[in-house]
Amino acid sequence: MAGRISAKVPRRLDPVVDLLLDVEPVVALHGPRAVGKSTLLAQVARGRGAAVLDLDDPATQQAVSADPASAVAGPAPICIDEYQHVPELLSAIKSRLNREGSLPGTALLTGSTRQDALPRTAEALTGRVHHLTIWPLSQGEIIGVEENLLPRLLADPDAVIGAYGQSDTGRDEYAAIACAGGFPLALRRGATDRARWFSDYITQSVERDVRELARIRDRQLLRDVLNRLAGRTASILDVSKAMAGLPGERRTLENYIRLLEDLFLVRRLPAWGTTLASRTGRSPKVHVVDSGLASHLLGITPSKIMPSNPSASTEFGHILETFVFGELSKQASWLDEAVSLGHWRTRDGAEVDIVLEFSDGAVLAFEVKSGERLSRSDSRGLRALRDLLGPCLVAGIVLTTGTRSYTLDDRIHVLPIDRLWRPIT
Repeated sequence: MAGRISAKVPRRLDPVVDLLLDVEPVVALHGPRAVGKSTLLAQVARGRGAAVLDLDDPATQQAVSADPASAVAGPAPICIDEYQHVPELLSAIKSRLNREGSLPGTALLTGSTRQDALPRTAEALTGRVHHLTIWPLSQGEIIGVEENLLPRLLADPDAVIGAYGQSDTGRDEYAAIACAGGFPLALRRGATDRARWFSDYITQSVERDVRELARIRDRQLLRDVLNRLAGRTASILDVSKAMAGLPGERRTLENYIRLLEDLFLVRRLPAWGTTLASRTGRSPKVHVVDSGLASHLLGITPSKIMPSNPSASTEFGHILETFVFGELSKQASWLDEAVSLGHWRTRDGAEVDIVLEFSDGAVLAFEVKSGERLSRSDSRGLRALRDLLGPCLVAGIVLTTGTRSYTLDDRIHVLPIDRLWRPIT
């Protein structure tokens, strides 16, 4: 069986990076391994006549480690792939900026760990580096369209609802899409080969990449922590419950969770609220970084996701929410303004899966349902959030595997999930 893509896929962030280099002294592209950071770096380097220092190459890594200052002495932009292998490079770049001034486009870096996970150099370029996260491919990137749902919803939600006809995407196709995920190398493979790729990806992350961040005594425990988190993807992160029965102290287990975050294997979605206290006082949700990776860890395949299989159907609901969270995160990262993402939950049980707050205070809220039909209770959280926020809630959207788009209540609408990547003309 052929994969979903066969050639290089243009990224929505390609022009964004070019624009940033015209303004920022240093641009650092962070994200999971194998999402296309190196490809994007090579493309920008070619366009600007620059060479790439590939620190995944042992010989290059050794030479750069011996003399970081010489490595960053060439013409700008200095393009360095997987800089976390030699984090001293950040101090060398800082010294160059101090000598020459913080000129735009001095350096473009990529890294497969979070920059603040490297304590020796975390503050070396403070105020001089713009961090940009590259996630796995979006559905629009995969099929070659430019998604525009978020700006269109902000402009006129009613027009968005009226612009769509009936969806032709069924539950089986949603299952196939979510289980495939967005890693380019995985998407080039059929289902069997993709499963093997995910297994190798996890092994490499745990066995090799983790060594650069911490001394792990028990790699099997790290794998077990990852599996436990996968089993709770799209759920509230309760460390005690999630890790019950695993060996090790709570502090060790929490350190392992942070390590998996640093490697971009899992993400926390913080609690959202109208005040700082309401955001910091509540538990985050946890999501595996890619729905395909989550499906693999859970042993879920499209053929298992059937209404007649209640257990797999419940897990599919969580995978689908993780998939939608990933799509919305990617689309938010392309916008010109900063967007904060979170989840909302009250003490009396009202909740909203994903909340996006924009710089002007406007809010879009999304609830994800794996079923085709809705009951009134399915929009309870959105209605409660609308009543709390008043006009600040521009729209609350229930995303379903159904086929129809319609308005359910004042500013509460229903859309098929595929409307996330079906552009509105």
